[in-house]
Amino acid sequence: MFGIVRPCGHRLGEHLKAQWMAHLCGLCLALRGDHGQFARVVTNYDGLLISVLTEAQTAGDGGKSGKSGKSGGRRTAGPCPLRGMRTASVARGEGARLAAAVSLVLASAKVRDHVADGDGLLARRPVALAARRVADSWGRAGARTGADVGFDTAVLVDAVDRQVGIEALAGPGTPVLAVTEPTETATAAAFAHTAHLAGRPANAAPLAEAGRLFGRLAHLLDAVEDQAADAASGAWNPLTATGTPLTEARRLADDAVHGIRLALSEAEFTDGRLAHLLLVHELPRSVDRAFGTASCGHAPTRTPEPRGAFGPPQGPYAPQHPQHPHGPYDPSRGGNPFGGEPPRPGKRGFWAGCAAAVGLCCTCKACCADEFEGPWSGKKREGLCSGCDCGNCDCSCCEACQCCECCECCSCCDC
Repeated sequence: MFGIVRPCGHRLGEHLKAQWMAHLCGLCLALRGDHGQFARVVTNYDGLLISVLTEAQTAGDGGKSGKSGKSGGRRTAGPCPLRGMRTASVARGEGARLAAAVSLVLASAKVRDHVADGDGLLARRPVALAARRVADSWGRAGARTGADVGFDTAVLVDAVDRQVGIEALAGPGTPVLAVTEPTETATAAAFAHTAHLAGRPANAAPLAEAGRLFGRLAHLLDAVEDQAADAASGAWNPLTATGTPLTEARRLADDAVHGIRLALSEAEFTDGRLAHLLLVHELPRSVDRAFGTASCGHAPTRTPEPRGAFGPPQGPYAPQHPQHPHGPYDPSRGGNPFGGEPPRPGKRGFWAGCAAAVGLCCTCKACCADEFEGPWSGKKREGLCSGCDCGNCDCSCCEACQCCECCECCSCCDC
């Protein structure tokens, strides 16, 4: 998975996490359903924003708003290794198909760009030839799906083609925003089309602005994260080529985040909680992550208990908890705070567990996922290489609501 919007499940909460996974799985299955298994490799976190925005404008309106009957809804998907061989409710409709079309066309352009640069194995002629054929196939497939949902992917292809020429002419003193313009144009068109799918044409202008700034932000953050590696390999980087300092890149990124928030406030949503959390609360964390100004904070920090005259009683006179003879309940040790055995997750049978284990190995989920279910026990386990880049998860009501006037958009508090 790739993309700049990578929310931490600890912040999403159970309800919004289920929604987010529904859109992620919906994008993956839309790619498979229209274009075959191999197309699923272009599934990405940013692409699902198209599906999220479409549903945010139509969810709960009973199919009364334009094409909303086609652009939203859920279906139950079969077992998948990435879900521990569990079924799940996934997003479907034109929003997911638009996200699939955009992901295919942009992935096609990315592969062609790598082929042109001769990156890695693509420097070898047979591999480059095969990659070019895959890219051409994805481009045609994305165009077909785009046409099915009324979106002309030519605007994406044109943006990619112009990008090559702009990069060739860019040099010291060239405004970096001239380099990001094609990406801005492409994402603006994709965001705006969600308004047409939802039957809310008045939302097209503010969503186009949000998409334009999101494209700018994605391009800038990608350049920041790759600058050191590009310098080492001699690859082209927009910040290096134009002589843009990191301070200016950070200023532009922060301005883009602020502009996205303002643009979204002008759009009308039926249920915009997930879109708001991803595009308003998560984007600043993405900026901090790219510039190295944030660290994971969801693990609670424990303050040592006061000792001395005003501390809790010690020794034989300290109060004991009948359920916990060894002292007060400590959440870090797990278990049940009310005594007794904690509920055990349902176990899988031998063959179902084998299938889940194979899926975990083949998809690298056992290594790369933050957490996964044990193939036989069903217990939650941490991935071997798991890490959280979620910034600070100790969000209070005020922190979560600081950018909106009402608290109903927040998922982390009941205010």
